[in-house]
Amino acid sequence: MVERAEARLESARAIGRLDADGPWIGFGYRGGAFRVVMEASGGMRDAAADPDLILALAIAHFAGALEEPPPDLEATQSDLSALVRHLVDAEADPGRRALLGEALDAIDDGLAGDAVAERLWAARSGRDDAVDPVELLSSVAEEIAAGD
Repeated sequence: MVERAEARLESARAIGRLDADGPWIGFGYRGGAFRVVMEASGGMRDAAADPDLILALAIAHFAGALEEPPPDLEATQSDLSALVRHLVDAEADPGRRALLGEALDAIDDGLAGDAVAERLWAARSGRDDAVDPVELLSSVAEEIAAGD
């Protein structure tokens, strides 16, 4: 469900733009839950974000797969660490939790983006319908934009 962002959306952070002149995409919090957030006409729009979508945001950021975000909203290492920490805390599968923990350690240790992206990629779900993170973000951005 897509909702127009109001005062209830907290700490919106951009991870990048899907194309150079396009809107930014990122994350924020609503009611204590992470949400995917996108620049839209009239402000920002947000939608629910499952763990695979949250992971796609982090992978895209650390892989440098997106165009530069607006500097005033750009996600920091601390923001991304909190994002991945949320995934670690919520993960029930011990193997996946360990992989996410390794990625979190890589972020906190300041490893290069490609090294962090590799660890995040290893933690992706084994779902048969899993798609490339940027493809997933593009699809979600289209859904959010259609709500305008």
